[in-house]
Amino acid sequence: MAAEILINVRPLETRVAYVEAGTLMDLKIERKTSPTLVGTVHRGVVTRVLPGMQAAFVDIGLDKAAFLYVGDILTEEGREFFEEDDESHNNTSGNEVDEVRPSREIKTPIQDLIKEGQHLMVQVAKDPLGTKGARITTHISLPGRGIVYMPYVKHTGISRKIEDEDEKERLKKIIQKINPAGGVIVRTASEGASEEALRADIDYLDRLGKEIQKNYEKKKSAGLVHAELDVELRALRDLMSEQVSTVWVDDVEVYKKVSKFVTQLMPKYRHNIILYEEKKPLFDLYDIDLEISRAIERKVWLKSGGYIVFDEAEALVVIDVNTGRFVGKKDLEDTILKTNLEAVKEIAHQLRVRNVGGIIIIDFIDMEKEVHRGQVMLALEEELKKDRSRTNIMSMSELGLVEMTRKRIRPSLVKTLCQPCSYCDGKGYIKRKNTIANEIFRELEREVSLVEKSKKPGVIVHCHSEIVDWVYESESEALEALEKRIGRSIAFKIEPKYHTEQYEIFNE
Repeated sequence: MAAEILINVRPLETRVAYVEAGTLMDLKIERKTSPTLVGTVHRGVVTRVLPGMQAAFVDIGLDKAAFLYVGDILTEEGREFFEEDDESHNNTSGNEVDEVRPSREIKTPIQDLIKEGQHLMVQVAKDPLGTKGARITTHISLPGRGIVYMPYVKHTGISRKIEDEDEKERLKKIIQKINPAGGVIVRTASEGASEEALRADIDYLDRLGKEIQKNYEKKKSAGLVHAELDVELRALRDLMSEQVSTVWVDDVEVYKKVSKFVTQLMPKYRHNIILYEEKKPLFDLYDIDLEISRAIERKVWLKSGGYIVFDEAEALVVIDVNTGRFVGKKDLEDTILKTNLEAVKEIAHQLRVRNVGGIIIIDFIDMEKEVHRGQVMLALEEELKKDRSRTNIMSMSELGLVEMTRKRIRPSLVKTLCQPCSYCDGKGYIKRKNTIANEIFRELEREVSLVEKSKKPGVIVHCHSEIVDWVYESESEALEALEKRIGRSIAFKIEPKYHTEQYEIFNE
């Protein structure tokens, strides 16, 4: 299926869209003020070891300490034990990537592996998310066009997405013949690649690994040793394929940079790079800005009239499916099945565009027939095969709930483009006016003794105008009863700058 890559460049922001048959399939947004750290290599200093959590905090030169789990520490014991066909490295777009991990559990406790003050070469595996610092690993892996190179292990693996066993064997023999100094995982892009192409990739990444080692040795304090490619180059390295007919770039300087990069790394695609010079904004070719707007909304409508709701927490995303305005034509069970099947496609699409990850719970509309549940699960599995990030689906429960996970290494689209509401402080709700009014009344009752001791004629409540209006319009009887109970008059003063939930009580 024909695809296009659109690179929209502005002074403070670069956006890359992968469009297939006119539909947005993948989106990357990076701002100059907050670039991704994933894939960067740092000299780190262990600041605290936590035996109880089998983890450590490591200073890598950022405002917040990074988090290193014991399983992310490469040991002599673990250097030779890696899963076969593990498409592992931790710093690409997630198309065929899992974190590099030993295939057997390393029993050594973290306090016997590292100590406070120790210097380590580490790579960022996950960007800081919410209150959490960056997740780091000592399993250094360097992505190339056709391979992932691991300078400090000796291992050969082939992408699981290459299904032809003969091709797998051919690639494995080529790697064995080249006999690289480090570990190699052959990526899907290398299917059909020549020995010359693979050797060139390995030689380049081996030189890069040696350069990183030299930079690490030169640097004496915590900080950056190696930066990843810019977002547009990373996207081309990971997304460029035979299916991509055109790469549009709407900035002259970035067009030159991209053209040079593709000519050096993927020369057969150099003629696919085109400078976009039309007046119409590049992303308007496929209404991508409209799609982005949809992707940051809580509610997404389906064509049938049903809708799905996304609620994103720090470590959990809940997706609710509803029939909405869709009433169907045959019977209730048929209506529910059609809504759920339509929702499956939209959910899979939204997961990619929103880049949400972690634990995901999907609440499908409850289906009575087991065969219908099977249809929905099969459809979900098929749609998630298109996802470049690793997903894992559990079976559907009796209540119609599906638990799944999706690999997350960067903040979601909502976290990237939005910030918590300054009014509700990210809660998503505020107290009702009658709730606040009752809180004020109870607080006044608590202060009865203080008011009596002060011998003041009354009290003044400073609060928002909406609360004042509510009290006088809807709570006048309760106000009079309270004044009789405390034996003092109660006056309200409007404070325009107060939050709705904010109030203060003063004696006159």
